[in-house]
Amino acid sequence: MEKRKILITGKGSYVGTSFIKWLEQWPDDYETVEISVRGEEWNNHDFSQYDVVLHVAGIAHVSTDPKMEEQYYKVNRDLTIEVAKKAKKEGVKQFIFMSSIIVYGDSSRELKVIDRETIPKPSNFYGHSKLQAEKGIMSLEDGNFKIVIIRPPMIYGKGSKGNYIKLAKLARKLPFFPRVENQRSMLYIDNLCELLRLLIINRDGGIYFPQNGEYVNTSHLVSLIAKCNGRNIRLIRGFNIILLILSKRIKLINKIFGNLVYKMNISEYKTKYQIKGLSESILITENEDNGDNK
Repeated sequence: MEKRKILITGKGSYVGTSFIKWLEQWPDDYETVEISVRGEEWNNHDFSQYDVVLHVAGIAHVSTDPKMEEQYYKVNRDLTIEVAKKAKKEGVKQFIFMSSIIVYGDSSRELKVIDRETIPKPSNFYGHSKLQAEKGIMSLEDGNFKIVIIRPPMIYGKGSKGNYIKLAKLARKLPFFPRVENQRSMLYIDNLCELLRLLIINRDGGIYFPQNGEYVNTSHLVSLIAKCNGRNIRLIRGFNIILLILSKRIKLINKIFGNLVYKMNISEYKTKYQIKGLSESILITENEDNGDNK
């Protein structure tokens, strides 16, 4: 295979750094360069030498601070479109944008299943900024410039941030945890990296909805993490009413215990990318943890 040169925008990002490490398994097939797109200096970087731009720069996670709204649009929407325009102008063949499941809104108490017919409906400016970026770059696509949009659910793995770390800390300390019958889509970082690699090999375009091969129940997830750390955590019923009340005041409660899944068949790809299942991925994540999050 002809060696692919890949430019990753967003220096030090979790996805970008993980992808670089993933491709190190095939040193003869891929060459990666990582740059920051803060400030204006990146405009002087020559994009013409690359086959692919993987744009992972952006503000992640939900903020409720209205003072942040302008910054979200500036970074997540405007910068994405600006980078994509430069990539196209300088002859890059494929542009991959990391969007998010957040374009479909928040999780809910009732089971919320997203399929190909589900119309995106963001519930905050983080989701709107991602969706507007998608629309802005899709108009740039043509026969010589493929656009790939990835809408991942919660990503986890060694070194990840966000809600996984919060749950892991609880699993390592609490003697019991609420037993809740919810379902969520999640994505192990190696599964995402393998999908990105396959999309680059196949020079594909389109919108993708990656997830693990099984849905995740929050209580089961916490129990798995506890076991990987040599602990047994009791899962106790009877917290539903309390959690319902708290979820109206604390958004994190709804996010952790709510329901939000992709229909399994929309996450399929022509080549298997879900190389690790939930139990194995949690075992790897917890055993490889360098202790920073403990």
